[in-house]
Amino acid sequence: MSTSTKKEYDNGEVIITWQPERCTHSGRCVRGLPAVFDPKKKPWIAIGNATSEELVNQVKRCPSGALGYYYKEKEQG
Repeated sequence: MSTSTKKEYDNGEVIITWQPERCTHSGRCVRGLPAVFDPKKKPWIAIGNATSEELVNQVKRCPSGALGYYYKEKEQG
C-alpha cells in the first residue's frame, strides 16, 4: 500500500498543494511563474513571490493535477 504525500504552501489567503507522486514535470509551472516555482531550491515553491490570483491561475494550468489550491476560510469577527 503506497502513501500519498501532499505538501502545502500557505500565503495567508490561499494554500497551494503539491503531490509529488502525480507530478509529470512538464515545466509549465516553472515557465509560467519562475519567481515562484524553482525546482533547484528547497522549498521549491516560494509562494510569497506572486499574488494569490497569479498562483491560482498558474496552478489551474498544471496538466497532471499535482498542483492544487484552496482558499483559507476567513475568520468571522
